[in-house]
Amino acid sequence: MIQFKNLIKRFGDRTVLKGLSLDIREGEILFILGTSGTGKSVLLKNLVGLLRPDEGEIWIDGEEVSRLSEEDYLPIRKKCGMVFQHPALFDSLTIYENVAFGLRRHFRLEESEIQHKVKKALSLVHLTGIETKKPAEISYGMQKRVSLARTVALEPKILLFDEPTTGLDPITTNAVNQLIKDLSRTLKTTSLVVSHDMHCALGIADRIVVLDKGEIVALGTPDEMKKSQVPLVKDFLAEVLSV
Repeated sequence: MIQFKNLIKRFGDRTVLKGLSLDIREGEILFILGTSGTGKSVLLKNLVGLLRPDEGEIWIDGEEVSRLSEEDYLPIRKKCGMVFQHPALFDSLTIYENVAFGLRRHFRLEESEIQHKVKKALSLVHLTGIETKKPAEISYGMQKRVSLARTVALEPKILLFDEPTTGLDPITTNAVNQLIKDLSRTLKTTSLVVSHDMHCALGIADRIVVLDKGEIVALGTPDEMKKSQVPLVKDFLAEVLSV
């Protein structure tokens, strides 16, 4: 589904991604772990065209996309749904209007069809009966789920999560992780999750990739990661085991 080939991204004299190559299988949940500033979020932004690589190629669904014009990139972005750290909901809009926002902007649909898609998206994240509320009237964890509903309402083939559980308590964190897993399986999406949480990764990932200073230092299944002798991976595992 996704291929990064010898990807290099520089900011001034600092090289953040150093010839990174990675194949991501259709339908898998891949966690991207690493310390802060090691290029995890930069990788996602290159994928959706918010940043462009200085060298290398990005392939999505059989198409090389890294050299496309801004206009030609729009159909690629429609295949990708991105969920950011913060819910980023419109405070002045109801939950219904928040979830419907992307549908109205990107598609020409009858109101009855929008209503159906909004209701379906909210039910997928286990939220019903809150359509008329404003974001300030629901909890932060629920806002996160509304943000997720807004993304899946567009029916993307690829789901991208940038630190989705930042700022959440352990119970809500587990609920959001379970949602990521359930949605990925139900909707048959390919899901990339940028995270620093090895505990979450071990619980729901099909594979885990660990970045350090813009390079891949480990890649494998959760079971393979548990046996890894890579120092950074062992550091992440030590945090999990000490809890």
